[in-house]
Amino acid sequence: MTILIAYDGSDDAQAAVMYAARHLKPEPTVVMTVWEPLLAQVNWASLATVTSVAAWQEGGHYEEQKEAERLAEHGAGLARDNGPAEVTARAERGAGPVWAAIVDVADELNASLIVTGSRGLAGARSVILGSVSTRVLHHARRPTLVVPPPKEDD
Repeated sequence: MTILIAYDGSDDAQAAVMYAARHLKPEPTVVMTVWEPLLAQVNWASLATVTSVAAWQEGGHYEEQKEAERLAEHGAGLARDNGPAEVTARAERGAGPVWAAIVDVADELNASLIVTGSRGLAGARSVILGSVSTRVLHHARRPTLVVPPPKEDD
């Protein structure tokens, strides 16, 4: 079986990687970062024209893809340094919401566990937007571990 760790480079995601690496039984692990071209994120037509030229890099790669690959490798390095030896970095191009890409890759890998950090959205924002971890919990058909941020020292 495989553990899938969602990683976006945030402090919460780093805490999730560290927790999983230190506390879970060593299994093959995939640390995944989801990305999408900036062009897909832009809703304004006037900006889309400029962005489509700037975001596409020579060699057929988006700058966002390079950053996602770098982030995924960083997360995989954290995992390797703190636990499992068999860790793979994966940058996945999202075709929709980030949570859906995480759930889809977990299904593809037949992951035994999904690990994600908690974003900690509060108040009205969490009601309106929700969070990636909440959506993964509600849509994944497999065990999911949401790691809260570490407690701050007093």
